[in-house]
Amino acid sequence: MMKKATLLKLSLSTLLVAAALRLYATHASEAPPPADVPSLVHEGDLLRIPELSPLRRSLTVAAIDEQSIAAPFTLPALVEADPARLVKVTPPLAGRIVSLNKQLGDEVKAGEVLFTIDAPDMAQAGADNAKAQSALLLAQRNLARQRELAQSDIAAKRDVEQAQGDYDSAAAEAARATARLAQLGAHAASGADLAADGHAGRSSGRAATAGTGRIVVRSPIAGRVVELSAAAGAFWNDATAPLMTVADLSKVFISANAQEKDLPQLYIGQQANIKLDAWPQPVAGQVRYIGEMLDADTRTIKVRLPFDNRDGHLKPGMFAEATLLARPHNGMLVPMTAVIQSGFASRAFVEVKPWQFEARELKLGTQIGEQVEVLDGLKSGERIVTKDGVLLND
Repeated sequence: MMKKATLLKLSLSTLLVAAALRLYATHASEAPPPADVPSLVHEGDLLRIPELSPLRRSLTVAAIDEQSIAAPFTLPALVEADPARLVKVTPPLAGRIVSLNKQLGDEVKAGEVLFTIDAPDMAQAGADNAKAQSALLLAQRNLARQRELAQSDIAAKRDVEQAQGDYDSAAAEAARATARLAQLGAHAASGADLAADGHAGRSSGRAATAGTGRIVVRSPIAGRVVELSAAAGAFWNDATAPLMTVADLSKVFISANAQEKDLPQLYIGQQANIKLDAWPQPVAGQVRYIGEMLDADTRTIKVRLPFDNRDGHLKPGMFAEATLLARPHNGMLVPMTAVIQSGFASRAFVEVKPWQFEARELKLGTQIGEQVEVLDGLKSGERIVTKDGVLLND
């Protein structure tokens, strides 16, 4: 009996399942199949996104407005010493270096002795000046004596004129000797005390005696000895070559080289960001000087930015890159994601009606970060696809 009851239950369950399957099949055959909604519809040059298209959930559309743009551009740069704070010290005459009072790297104060040189030509110039001054004094006394005799009718007029001529010649020779010493940077009052500067024409050093011709050369500026080209005891025979260089590097320039095409974008006071190869942290600067002439060989112009360098981090000769902001102008920036490359052309999809777009070719300018300037192809206020526009590029 139990076995018959179990079989009966299984039979009833099978009949119920079969009835349910037959009912489902009947309703499925009667219901219409769901329509296949297209994601994108081409209507001539327009692209329409249907209401149920999944593209409406993925595309991002935004308006592009005109704004002030200051495009950055990068120039190669170099750290340079301030020319007004760098002195190449040259002895006024050739001679033997008696002593070097300052060595490479030494700190120097203005007026301190740098080196002493024994110059035979200086001794000769001092002797010539002393001789000329003595001859002038003698001619002056002779002229005065002849004038006194002429007043007493003792001397002839011809003797007075001769004395006057001798005096004029002696005065001219004394002036020549004095000018010679002045050209060498020496005091010419007596010919005994001679002074010379590191540059001809400046007086800041003092020689011991005219007989020995020793010249004590002093530093015209405060700073540090950054170059030294000789040793004590050497004979320096080129009066045009610097024996020592003194530089004050507490202030330096970073000089950038700009090309001709960059000239319209340069102006005094322009802000710049400097990246040095030696230091990871960039520094901010401001353009102080723009060169007046282009270099004939490189066709570039110097752009100088002053920097405080009391910590000594900026060494002349360091390489750098200067990023400057061009003159501000009104323009439009679009995200790089909005630009679609189609062959050699750059395009964007512009919304002409709600969810209707047209592909428009753009003329692009400078890239600024993750945006690019549009020079032509868009109008201010137009809406474009800024994200996933590549899905429309079929």
